[in-house]
Amino acid sequence: MRDAKAPPRYALWLVLLAAAGAFALTMGVRQTMGLFLSALNTSTALGIGSISLAFAFGQLWWGLTQPFAGAVADRIGTGRVVALGVVLVAIGTFITPFMTTTAGLIFAIGVLAAGGAGMAGPSVLMGATTRLVPAERRGLATGIVNAGGSFGQFAMAPIAIGLTASVGWAASMQWLGVLVLLALPAAWLLRGNSKAIAAAAAAASGQKALTAREAIAQALATPSYRYLSLGFLVCGFHVAFLATHLPGVVAACGLPPEVGGWALAMIGLFNIVGSLAMGWAVGRWRMKSLLSLLYATRGIAVVLFLLAPKTTAVMLVFAAVMGVTFLSTVPPTAGLVAKMFGPANMAMLFGIVMLAHQIGGFLGAFLGGYVFETTGSYDWVWYIDIVLAAGAALIHLPIREKQLPARAVGAAA
Repeated sequence: MRDAKAPPRYALWLVLLAAAGAFALTMGVRQTMGLFLSALNTSTALGIGSISLAFAFGQLWWGLTQPFAGAVADRIGTGRVVALGVVLVAIGTFITPFMTTTAGLIFAIGVLAAGGAGMAGPSVLMGATTRLVPAERRGLATGIVNAGGSFGQFAMAPIAIGLTASVGWAASMQWLGVLVLLALPAAWLLRGNSKAIAAAAAAASGQKALTAREAIAQALATPSYRYLSLGFLVCGFHVAFLATHLPGVVAACGLPPEVGGWALAMIGLFNIVGSLAMGWAVGRWRMKSLLSLLYATRGIAVVLFLLAPKTTAVMLVFAAVMGVTFLSTVPPTAGLVAKMFGPANMAMLFGIVMLAHQIGGFLGAFLGGYVFETTGSYDWVWYIDIVLAAGAALIHLPIREKQLPARAVGAAA
């Protein structure tokens, strides 16, 4: 017999649709910006290195906003945070073609669009999903939400290519800014906060609810949380380098420009498969082992890509393999945070892990442009990528998968 207090199934699917749809639109717009890098360089004559700095700052700012956005969402409500974030993404994307300086690009791409995407990003959306979905379904739920972001990338890349061919790159970017506003209805469906969960957990343990500062102190004092964050930093390096510079890699290999768009779309398409499969696997195998497997697979894929002839088929197969592992790291990473610390401060604590991810993203986006301008090749970035993947595969092995005692924070603080 169904629990009288359990939400009806259609309500759970509405929550998942709202979170996945919002992530699809914000992630899809962000992950297609690399397609405009060459056009921005031609229009502004700033140089690939300067424009890469704006993209890199966006990676960092996207991460910096997430712990704060998560803390606000945990306390005053997810809906308001998501709505503001969507509007900022739209404004930042729309005004980017008007920017002619590095500072202007940093403001439009790095502050407005990236900051808004962070506010309507995975930490806030995963936190809302964890709060609104029963515990036994959280693994699959986070996989579905993550797959939404992948679908956005898969769908937006061809849309951006088609719009650019028909109306030019500047109008194409502005139309993407308008499209992201379709995520606004999700803000209403995801409204609410984690105060009730925190109060219930405190009552069950006979202790007062943790403050934000106490929850952060508990997390940072936990070695497994630190290992998880370092591994996710490596994930950010991979993701940002590919999202920003894969079209440039395609050009350096002498392949037609449209192959870059289709390669990004392949990453998005196969990440849907990887995200859903990982959401299913989270409830069946140890999450730290799954993460080690994903990072090892990335490193091996890069080695094989460097050794293979650079044809269109090889490029698309490589994109597909990287797509399977691209953001499928998110369900087990979010699952480990939820398992160790519970849902009460989930958005904030996962936001801190996302910050580590985006520090890696800053390095991946910036070094990609810097190394190419310095050496005329992306080879050294790939070598760094392989070493980091091996390190990430190893650093997850000592993680301890268990829920911490309710007031372990006493010693940590």
